[in-house]
Amino acid sequence: MERKYITSVRLSTPVEEDSYLRKLPVVSHLACHGELRFSKDVTFLVGENGTGKSTLLEAMAVAYGFNAEGGTRNFNFSTNATHSTLHQHLTLSKSSFPKDGFFLRAESFYNAASYIDELYDAEFKAHAETGYGDKSLHQQSHGESFLSLMQKRFRGNGLYLLDEPEAALSPYHLLSLMVCIRELVGQNSQFIIATHSPILIAYPGAEVLELSEEGIRSVYYKKTEHYQLTRRFLENPEKMLGYLFGDSSNEI
Repeated sequence: MERKYITSVRLSTPVEEDSYLRKLPVVSHLACHGELRFSKDVTFLVGENGTGKSTLLEAMAVAYGFNAEGGTRNFNFSTNATHSTLHQHLTLSKSSFPKDGFFLRAESFYNAASYIDELYDAEFKAHAETGYGDKSLHQQSHGESFLSLMQKRFRGNGLYLLDEPEAALSPYHLLSLMVCIRELVGQNSQFIIATHSPILIAYPGAEVLELSEEGIRSVYYKKTEHYQLTRRFLENPEKMLGYLFGDSSNEI
């Protein structure tokens, strides 16, 4: 049985007239269509830069009670309060409450890792039971720390909001992340993920919501621009690079 901790999100109050948020396609869609529903255990938000997928995910996280720069609902730090006010205009519909949860955002992961060090001391002596492992996240590579956090700290029965997790992960580790997601979904977890990764959106049974100037639509992952553009490039990189660089011989 699929477990949805967040079933939908809607605008409960209008966004201010002079706010840049009104120009985001995702905000326009919510204003016109009322709500965005989440019908699967794993939902991907995809789209070009500027469509508002990360802004929406951040606003949902803050509205749910997560720290704006990432972490659990118990994290309480602010390095630079740059998050938008969109959360003030959102209402989240919930079917049940998770026992665990984490908001992971690539942009401010360094800040969250530093906060974890402050909580449990930089040496991480005897703190394996905290779920963050016996080594500081700062003492690992960027990709290793991302994957270590998800494999060791995410406990299941949880709501996990991930913003561009592929930013630090190699293709191989992206596959490891998909295994981790599969195991946690089997433990009654829900994921909502903003991503540009054509690998990640291939996760079986997930819903892919594509954001564009025309609004938001559910789409098969092979129909997304992310997948199609990546496939065309890999099938003939020389031709595409020749076209991009204006090389009429199509040879780079």
